[in-house]
Amino acid sequence: MRPDRFLQKQQGAGLPVALFIITVLALLVVAMAQLQQRSGDALDLQILSQRAFMAAESGAQVAVTDVLHEGRSCDATWEITYSGPGLTGCRAVLSCGTTDVSDVGGGGGNTLYQFVSTGICGGGAEQASRKVEVRVR
Repeated sequence: MRPDRFLQKQQGAGLPVALFIITVLALLVVAMAQLQQRSGDALDLQILSQRAFMAAESGAQVAVTDVLHEGRSCDATWEITYSGPGLTGCRAVLSCGTTDVSDVGGGGGNTLYQFVSTGICGGGAEQASRKVEVRVR
């Protein structure tokens, strides 16, 4: 008879406390998983943006070489699509313009070349674009 009297005195507060702790821990795990996902997405976009900047820089260098050393017409727009391992999936849209600066003193010639290179990487919602402008006299 003694075990029956012991069971009657128990109140059962442990189950609600355990359920509360499990719920709070589950919410913490979900919040941490979402934070980790957002952090990874932000890092991917940052890398894509850096690749677009490098594509724009490379495009500007190609534009200067094409116009000043290879004889390409400056008043033109052209595009470069990269296929190398670092810039695969990126492209650069290049444009060039000239300004007569014969009334400005100093050396370097009478023509100011202005090159604009826009690097574009990715596509759709995950597309990064960076622009670089170079002036050469």
